[in-house]
Amino acid sequence: MRSFEQSASFSPLYQQIKDLIVASLQAGEWQPGHAIPSEMELAERYKVSQGTVRKAIDALAAENLVVRHQGRGTFVASHREEAVQYRFLRLMPDDGNELILKSKFLSCETVAASEDLAKKFNIKNKDALVLIQRVQTFKGRPVVYESIYLVANRFKGITLDRLNNWPGPLYGFYESEFATHMVRAEEHIKAVAANSEVAEHLSLAKAAPVLFVERRTFTYGNKAVELRLAHYETGDLHYVNDLN
Repeated sequence: MRSFEQSASFSPLYQQIKDLIVASLQAGEWQPGHAIPSEMELAERYKVSQGTVRKAIDALAAENLVVRHQGRGTFVASHREEAVQYRFLRLMPDDGNELILKSKFLSCETVAASEDLAKKFNIKNKDALVLIQRVQTFKGRPVVYESIYLVANRFKGITLDRLNNWPGPLYGFYESEFATHMVRAEEHIKAVAANSEVAEHLSLAKAAPVLFVERRTFTYGNKAVELRLAHYETGDLHYVNDLN
């Protein structure tokens, strides 16, 4: 087999190895929560040095695609793991205690993509989307109201009963039931006045201030598969964002 060390490329060698590992993740060779081969095994597989593999895995870990467990190896990141299951949710209680949300899914239906939604998902106008509506409560008080859009052909068979019967985080549900792992997200955030619908679901007065967060989430291959339109009531919560 030809060594990657001897091939010409415009990208660093570790980046090439990283891309090959991501391709295997995307193809489902290693599932979320499962171990990937050791650095030595990957070095042999790709015919490169162990140091090059280690650098590639460092880059994957920095992007939260894999998780290292001391003495056990490197595992494909999973939203079912406590350490990462809420990594896209930045709400925190003002008192510094743990945020524990309880979900109630209100509806789950198939809708046709509008022109704007089609652009966000890079699909055709009127292609099928799944629309889910959910309220999340904190200490018995509603604090999050969401409209969640999913690309329908990835989530065939999703129902309201299945959503409400799932015991863990929603991204873990996507992984376990639909083999779709969310690897990154982008958000747009602004303060708005609650309309009648939002006010009703969050038990607020109409026009009360809320935080509006539009989150588009991507799976492997930079494919957008989920869009969340969320309204947060932040009376005793705040939004955290770590900047490097």
